[in-house]
Amino acid sequence: MTTLSQASGPPLPKRRSTYPMWFITPAAVIYSVLFLFPTFSSAWFSLTRWNLFSSTFIGLDNFAQFFREPFLIKGLVNTVIFAVTTSGLKVVLGLALAILLTSPRVWRDWLRSVVFFPVLVSTVGVGITFTVLMHPTQGMINEGLALIGIKGPGWLTDPNLALLSVALVDVWKGVGLATVIYIAGIVSIPKDYYEAARIDGSTPWQSFRYVTLPLCRPATATVVTLSFIGGLRTFDLIWAMTRGGPGFASDTIASVIYKQYQAGFYGLSTAGNVVLFILIALLVIPLTMFLNRREGHQ
Repeated sequence: MTTLSQASGPPLPKRRSTYPMWFITPAAVIYSVLFLFPTFSSAWFSLTRWNLFSSTFIGLDNFAQFFREPFLIKGLVNTVIFAVTTSGLKVVLGLALAILLTSPRVWRDWLRSVVFFPVLVSTVGVGITFTVLMHPTQGMINEGLALIGIKGPGWLTDPNLALLSVALVDVWKGVGLATVIYIAGIVSIPKDYYEAARIDGSTPWQSFRYVTLPLCRPATATVVTLSFIGGLRTFDLIWAMTRGGPGFASDTIASVIYKQYQAGFYGLSTAGNVVLFILIALLVIPLTMFLNRREGHQ
């Protein structure tokens, strides 16, 4: 038997089947057509001055012009402010609502539906509705404030308030999703931890600080990442409520890019898309790595 085995030589390597590739290929084709090709095309066209019929290579001139224009820099700053404000408020309010809605309260299930309902409403519809509600003279919000003797501000007409007003509406619409994520995180915490904390004599605040908050870190990482990306690429709510106004007070990169497309500056607007893509990558990737690292340490 040993002699026969040695004579036959080493076993031949198994031939890998191409069968699994048939499952990967359709997804790879769709991904390439809908993501890779537009991404590389945008990178190329950002280096050109182009229209629907021709293009001229101009190098980095579009990017140089982008960072020379004050209103484009204003849009860049507003984008970061909007993203930080909305994601921070969604984390705080989402966690607070999740704690409230996981406690034994009357009408708890009904309140969960109410909190999540704005997520299902069209963003443009929400924008139009709040534009009417925030009207400086005829809006229901200012009329309600007038009944108690407070003069309501120009929510969408005051340059100092316009961006913050839109951010608050975005929080109202998106906090329901953050709440659902936090509810899932809180419900998944074993009850034994709370019982052990109660036996040790911890107060409700101590249970929240040392049990709920650390064990909800995965939910926090998810909410922060999703909210921050959504804030950086926001457009529809800004456009429905203020169109970037008054002036450029509430412009974000996305709304500035759209205005440049409307004006026929296709190369400049494509460069803006590339800048937005790079901005999201530079901010979100380190943030995600930091959150996941802290989660791993816990």
